[in-house]
Amino acid sequence: MRPLDLPASGLCALIGPPGCGKSTFAARYPASWRVCLDVYRRLATDSEADQSATPVAAEIQNLLLDARLSRGLRTLVDSTNVFGHVRAGLIARARYWQRPAVAVLFDVPLATVEAQNASRNRIVPQHVVREFHQLLPTVGQLHDEGFAAVHRISELTTTDTAPTSGGIS
Repeated sequence: MRPLDLPASGLCALIGPPGCGKSTFAARYPASWRVCLDVYRRLATDSEADQSATPVAAEIQNLLLDARLSRGLRTLVDSTNVFGHVRAGLIARARYWQRPAVAVLFDVPLATVEAQNASRNRIVPQHVVREFHQLLPTVGQLHDEGFAAVHRISELTTTDTAPTSGGIS
């Protein structure tokens, strides 16, 4: 993909509904950069889908965010992040640690998201996918919320290039 403008010490929030490609995008980068609610739900309950574990998963995510941001380490937040209060929490953490926050907005058409979701091992109910797709913020909203940069996935070109340690590519 085209290199993103993400400083080495920054937080990058991936924003999009289930099935839009966030985890596929995040998997291109070192696993240590990634914090992901699905992973923490699975660790707590043996199921990524067990939404009752979300409060515990969020606590784990916040501990890891603070650990990484306090050290100035690049961090990818691989969760839907479609709710404004969730993004506000991410921005607040980045500000607290004096780190820049950027967003990657997965502005994928709903039909594509639904098709990708249907082909996943863990299918999210269609009404949830549609609701989360409708909650997608605009680029302007994300800037107004405090993201230093917003990248639309539709504008990034794909390549087979692996990421480098110097930045997200």
